Amino acid sequence: MSAGPDPRIIAAALDLIEEGFAASPHRPLVLGICGAQGSGKSTLAEALIARFPGRGALLSLDDLYLTRSRRLRLAQDIHPLFATRGVPGTHDVELGLATFAALDRGEPAPLPRFDKARDDRVAPADWPKAPPHCELLIFEGWCVGARPQPESELFTPVNAFERDEDPGGIWRRHANAALAHDYARLFGRIDRLLLLAAPRFEVVYGWRRQQEQSLRAASGGGMDDAALARFVAHYERLTRWVLEEMPGRADVTVRLDTERSATLIT
Repeated sequence: MSAGPDPRIIAAALDLIEEGFAASPHRPLVLGICGAQGSGKSTLAEALIARFPGRGALLSLDDLYLTRSRRLRLAQDIHPLFATRGVPGTHDVELGLATFAALDRGEPAPLPRFDKARDDRVAPADWPKAPPHCELLIFEGWCVGARPQPESELFTPVNAFERDEDPGGIWRRHANAALAHDYARLFGRIDRLLLLAAPRFEVVYGWRRQQEQSLRAASGGGMDDAALARFVAHYERLTRWVLEEMPGRADVTVRLDTERSATLIT
């Protein structure tokens, strides 16, 4: 996506924003953008917010991760896999709700930021601020707007990672319960939801691998292929569920090809 998002996707998103402005004139419009890792969420969000200088702000679900120390406590108290950021249960939902509430009051609210290189939250003094009386918040993330799976779907592991590292289903059940409760409150503030739908889950590893290659080229850091495969496996269950369930209710669904261009917008 070096050339930027597909112009058809931008046009569909702008139409959705204008529709949302008309329906919600008295508080900031929250546009949720959901898409698998590497699907182009951040690039799209940045392209959109550039159209609203001084009027909008960006927030990623990734920027709401719990601090490393809190995740390590979860790993100790609930399941070791919660040390790894990503799935529901590893985000600070109350921080997100407080940020939304401050924006709704018209305040120039600090916008949380997370440093993935350090695997910890950026110091609050270094967070950017939304403009006062912000009109648009673009809220993007790999499971933004997701709903919990039926309990019956949780019994069978979706991959060898779940089979070997979560044989009792404790990790996945806790994440699913978080979606049903705390995350439902967070995602309930979304006014309009746009889904960037990968053609199939199997392409996600390749997209994410491109990101890691760019990171290694730029900084020398990043995961090797084995570590990356394990990391992506954390996301497989919910990514597959989003691709199955969300298209039926998202305000706009963009079907992507392997190059992240739109094949169908509905």
